[in-house]
Amino acid sequence: MKASELKRGMILKESGEFYIVIGIDHRTQGNKRGIYQTTVKNLLNGKTTSRRYSPTDTIEKADLESQTFQYLYHDQSGYHFMNMATYESIALGDDLIGDEKNFLKESLDVQILYYEHKPVTVELPVNVDLKIIESAPGIRGDTSGKATKPAKLETGITINVPLFIEEGETIKVDTRTSDYLGRA
Repeated sequence: MKASELKRGMILKESGEFYIVIGIDHRTQGNKRGIYQTTVKNLLNGKTTSRRYSPTDTIEKADLESQTFQYLYHDQSGYHFMNMATYESIALGDDLIGDEKNFLKESLDVQILYYEHKPVTVELPVNVDLKIIESAPGIRGDTSGKATKPAKLETGITINVPLFIEEGETIKVDTRTSDYLGRA
């Protein structure tokens, strides 16, 4: 496919590595030809890099198979998932899960992407409901704008929430940005 057909969320294969397009910007510099400035994230190691493409460059779109799995539990052998179609269970290592572990809780449905029958990455839902297990009481002081406080969630991640949110509440969290979205 041509670089002019790139969109956010597409998965590319380049030099044997898989990248997801996080951001794309079409730029024209003076009277030169336009370029596509993209931000891509390596699906295997999680590193983010910038790439430039000419509109006529040919890019290989990864042909990945997606299957629905349910997260079961984590132990020393990895993160265990059950295929919702065949009820087979698989274990994936920390290297494949990466930062997605901050949002995994039991019974969460996820998509696991396969390339040539090997798991490549885990796609989480856009937002998940998580319970706050630790948070200081919100004390309103000299604030202007949005006042927040840190809150530790049931998966171990700490995010900023508004002052009125209390310990024990369940909130919605954006899995892409780790932002508070609202009460569940």
